Amino acid sequence: MAASYEDRILRVLAYIHGNTDGDLSLDRLADVAAMSRFHWHRVFRALTGETCAHAVRRIRLHRAAGWLVQGDMPIAQVAARAGYPNQNSFSRAFSDSYGSSPAAFRRAGQFRLPNPTLRTGSYPMYDVITRTDPARRLAGLPHKGDYMEIGKSFEAFGAICESRGLWPQLGAVTGVYFDSPDAVPEADLRSFAGAELTGGALPEGMEEVSLPGGKTAVLTYKGPYSDLHAAYHSLFGNWLPQSGEEPADQPCYEIYLNNPRDTAPEDLLTEICLPLK
Repeated sequence: MAASYEDRILRVLAYIHGNTDGDLSLDRLADVAAMSRFHWHRVFRALTGETCAHAVRRIRLHRAAGWLVQGDMPIAQVAARAGYPNQNSFSRAFSDSYGSSPAAFRRAGQFRLPNPTLRTGSYPMYDVITRTDPARRLAGLPHKGDYMEIGKSFEAFGAICESRGLWPQLGAVTGVYFDSPDAVPEADLRSFAGAELTGGALPEGMEEVSLPGGKTAVLTYKGPYSDLHAAYHSLFGNWLPQSGEEPADQPCYEIYLNNPRDTAPEDLLTEICLPLK
């Protein structure tokens, strides 16, 4: 594993341990990692097997468990030091994780150590290339919510293109994914379903997204769209830490190389594109 990514993981974990009552927002942790907010959360999930939010909760409760059995600090103070706004919310979270209330845990004198393990190399392997992508101007429709439901936006986009005869002025069908599903609630995920606009004005009723182009890591995935998440884990958990590359502060996008209307799911080809610095 490239030391820089391992160091970032360890730096963030140390920061969480040292700031349990402080700002442990996802954006703050991306700052500590000195990495693009677009991609840090995917890297953390791929390398550790848990989301940043889960790690924060786990470490806060682990520190609280230590304070409970190693001293006589009042439970309300333990809750505050663990970053919980009140004792009730702390007690609920602690009971959910440890199977007993903080008071019962203290009486039993139990203590458990966390054991995070980085998972590089544990995902299926895919070939990844780097190339220089051109700047692209996309026309399409925005989508909000579960990425697995973006198909309805692509269906609407395709119907508009068919009815208006727009395909001659469009290039590759492309999806842009602005948020990490490991960091943003499913209902708030933002994405874009469209295609490269190769000529003419932006069609009425559509929105425009610009991709700046430049150095890009590209993983070509063959198979159903429903399994794309495994390829993302491989890109961020296997390839990126070993690559010596740094993600740019830009979202991932997917280029669809064939049409699901006339292609069997197992033969679908998708380029997963990760912009690099």
